[in-house]
Amino acid sequence: MPPQSDIEGIIRAARLRVTRPRVAVLTAVHEHPHADTATILEASRAKLGEVSHQAVYDVLQALTDSGLVRRIQPSRSPARYEARVADNHHHIVCRDCGAVADVDCAIGSAPCLSPSEAHGFTVDEAEVIYWGRCPSCATPLNAQITAQQS
Repeated sequence: MPPQSDIEGIIRAARLRVTRPRVAVLTAVHEHPHADTATILEASRAKLGEVSHQAVYDVLQALTDSGLVRRIQPSRSPARYEARVADNHHHIVCRDCGAVADVDCAIGSAPCLSPSEAHGFTVDEAEVIYWGRCPSCATPLNAQITAQQS
């Protein structure tokens, strides 16, 4: 986690004005990888006191637009945010609890995968989401409960 002065420098380097909400939100994204908006809002409020939902949404949008934050939204999941933006990595999501983890490039260098048909596009990035069960949810007891519920 970069110190606050580094966070401010990162924001400035993206040609954004440094504000307390931007610092708090970017810090929260660094501290809570793959966090949803509610988690980022809570972490920002812990640093700032009162901050509105809309302010956090606006800051997340500005940080995403500037390339400082990556927004991912696995199927059936709220949008999540991460500060790991400089590579073409992928994600694995637990079907039961929703935990998310990073997965490095599937094969080779970016875009990591070659489509069977590019339809004339020049492919420069691939986004892959693997699905499964995390170690906590894949325990024999939990697997048995899940099977009984199906």
